[in-house]
Amino acid sequence: MSSATPPSSRLVFTDLDGTLLDHESYQWQPAMPWLKRLGQAGVAVIPVTSKTRAELMPLRQELGLRDTPFIAENGAVIGLPPAWQHARLDRDPTHVDGLAIKTPGIDIGFLRTRLDVMRERLGVRFRGMGELSIDEIMALTGLPEHQARLARVREGCEPLVWDDSEAALADFRQALEADGLCLMRGGRFWHAMGRLDKGDGVRWLVERYQALRGRLPLTLGLGDGPNDVPLLEAVDRAVLIPGHHGHRVVLSNAHQYHALHPGPVGWAEGLDHWWGDEVPAAGD
Repeated sequence: MSSATPPSSRLVFTDLDGTLLDHESYQWQPAMPWLKRLGQAGVAVIPVTSKTRAELMPLRQELGLRDTPFIAENGAVIGLPPAWQHARLDRDPTHVDGLAIKTPGIDIGFLRTRLDVMRERLGVRFRGMGELSIDEIMALTGLPEHQARLARVREGCEPLVWDDSEAALADFRQALEADGLCLMRGGRFWHAMGRLDKGDGVRWLVERYQALRGRLPLTLGLGDGPNDVPLLEAVDRAVLIPGHHGHRVVLSNAHQYHALHPGPVGWAEGLDHWWGDEVPAAGD
């Protein structure tokens, strides 16, 4: 399935920070021509991010992605707009903007309680997002104050600043896994959550698409960090964006392209590589 696949039967799954959004400035304008092109061709662009649902709401509006699903908090939250909802199972008029929200992971309150227990039991040092001040979050992320506040509104995944040794980190990770939790490396933070990842969210949405449309979509994924590997392994075509995190990222996907440029420039480069001849240019 490639050039014969109509644009409307394609899905793009994309990380945000360091991929569609510049790592430092959070600008996305270099990707604008491709976002318009995909929108006109009927290709859904689906954010798959460690950001919270609260952070994503204004971003979806800004990026023109209000009518597409999203995967937030590394897979712990999935948002479905009306066109992606099952008529009997999903519709709930109480949801803001008509969204149906799925939370396949675990509750943030339970997660934070378990993290506190682990910290005391193992004697390790780390700081969770919920413990950081707004000023600390701003300094760590470069976000303005209002966005830093949204980053704290979490539902199922807790970013951590690790303040201990590598050996202590290995013990901590092992203890979390024994407790049914997992620890993933992101671009800026470690992320503690239930045993799921971005790839689980991608597969869930592909299954939902197939159930609603009666056909399997051709999928393209873009990401830059270690926590994007499950996403990039779950799609038909992968684009690895060079990251600023300094961590080696290795993929086994047989169809992978390594962009030369970081951020949204590399994002557009990846689209050019895989679908440049297959998706009509805007206005065609």
